[in-house]
Amino acid sequence: MSVRRTRFVFVTGGVLSGIGKGVVSASIAKLFQFRGYSVDMVKIDPYLNVDPGTLNPIEHGEVFVCEHVWKFEPARGFSFNIAEVDQDFGTYERFLDVNMHPSNNITSGQVFLSVILRERLGEYLGKTIQVIPHITDEVKRRLLSVAARGKPDVLVVEVGGTVGDIEAMPYLEAIRQLRLEMPGRTALVHVTLVPYLETVGQQKTKPTQHSVRALQSMGLQPDVIIGRSKDRLSDEARRKISLYCSVPLEAVISDPNLDVVYELPLVFEEQGLGRYLTELLGLSRAGAESKLLSEWRRVVDLYKYPRDEVVVAMPGKYTMIYDSYISINEALRHAAAHLGLGVRIRYIDSSKFEEDPGLMDEELSRVDCILLTPGFGSRGVEGMIDAARYALENDKVFLGICFGAQLLFVAFCRYVLGLKSAHTTEVNPSTPHPVVDLLPEQKRVEMKGGTMRLGAHKVHLKHGTRLYEAYGTSTIWERFRHRYHIIGRYVEKALEKGLVVSATDESGRIVNAIEVSQCRWVVGVQFHPEFKSRASRPSPVYRAFMESAYECKMLRKRAAKL
Repeated sequence: MSVRRTRFVFVTGGVLSGIGKGVVSASIAKLFQFRGYSVDMVKIDPYLNVDPGTLNPIEHGEVFVCEHVWKFEPARGFSFNIAEVDQDFGTYERFLDVNMHPSNNITSGQVFLSVILRERLGEYLGKTIQVIPHITDEVKRRLLSVAARGKPDVLVVEVGGTVGDIEAMPYLEAIRQLRLEMPGRTALVHVTLVPYLETVGQQKTKPTQHSVRALQSMGLQPDVIIGRSKDRLSDEARRKISLYCSVPLEAVISDPNLDVVYELPLVFEEQGLGRYLTELLGLSRAGAESKLLSEWRRVVDLYKYPRDEVVVAMPGKYTMIYDSYISINEALRHAAAHLGLGVRIRYIDSSKFEEDPGLMDEELSRVDCILLTPGFGSRGVEGMIDAARYALENDKVFLGICFGAQLLFVAFCRYVLGLKSAHTTEVNPSTPHPVVDLLPEQKRVEMKGGTMRLGAHKVHLKHGTRLYEAYGTSTIWERFRHRYHIIGRYVEKALEKGLVVSATDESGRIVNAIEVSQCRWVVGVQFHPEFKSRASRPSPVYRAFMESAYECKMLRKRAAKL
């Protein structure tokens, strides 16, 4: 495979996890976009899962869904469908406005499975299979195959976890080998925490020094160190990091707290990181194109200066970890910003509504709208159904996503149709009214990983509906991740009571969206529009949701003055 043109930027993390390597990696890729270079990104996840599709969001954050489904073939005669990837891919897509390919998410599960199955098939006859060279060679093969497929000018590779983790060591060794094999075509960026010690009033660099030494012990010398801290790095902190970590002073970069995460590429650009990396990699266009830079500044300004705000209640199952809903959070911010608004999200553990029903009115009456979140399983479901019922009975602007749309239909069947025992068979398999049930093809599925209805599917919108008004077209492509769907024979009954089917699949068999005609704006969608929302191009349905919520807020304000 020919990848002679592609440059590689490897991004590692030190001190602790969760310091924002994904945002840093996307921001670095954006710096190359500012210069007119084509970029692609890879995320390496050292866990042994083949993909994150079976992970609980509380444990590892949101599962992001790609546009395309990738047929992963670890060895002859074996294949698995993969469209579910790490949540950082959402960050990449939102920053770069590109669709990422699922094969760009490399997991230890994929790497080890490939090597072990090939060994069983006899592809390594006579060889002792070892981490070096077999695992590291497979890692290099995967990285080079990404570069060969898209032939980007620059491939940014984020290594998950923290330097020093046992599971990440094969990847760092593979990177060491690639840097040796491709002199002048790679850069290594190390992101570390620089804590501020209030007792002495200083930013402390010792954790960074130790982290870099751990990296150096594996044969890797960083070219750039990015210090994650509350404020910009002091001159003293930058000098110490430069001296003790053997990095030029100009390559010690600040990554301070920001109100708008999309501002980080501009912060990096101001510090000269784009020019430094471009020159380090031997690329000719060192300066950013003023037009591209100005366009991004304009986007960032939309988020920095809202004229008002919308308050959104988000009842759900995984509210203790905000990253569980990161694409929804960002889609709301995108939509609000492009309307000149900010958004304040109230995360509500829906099980609390079950424990204290009186909490429902207290929490939901003071917000402008309700977004009922995706999820799986039975915990907190009755509280989510009650939240949908509240929206129906109080004409509250409402958007249900995937599981949230299904539970909206359950609430409609219970409290409008009068089917008190209506439920989804996911929660109650013996319900007398299975208004939500498995897709027919899912009833034969035994394996859990990669077997849902995944990726982008064509959606047909009905004229005259809220959804058609939002998109302005009759056909769209949106991304799905589900096994269950709304059952048609109950839909027929609901149509008589004001339910509207606003979207279906091509066959008309699968209900992709519902609305309630007697309510101002109550919509449920089976798909995940948040996965296609961008900082510069918000999702149409999220924008319509925010617009309706703000209109209702202003109507209430005017009514209160009368």
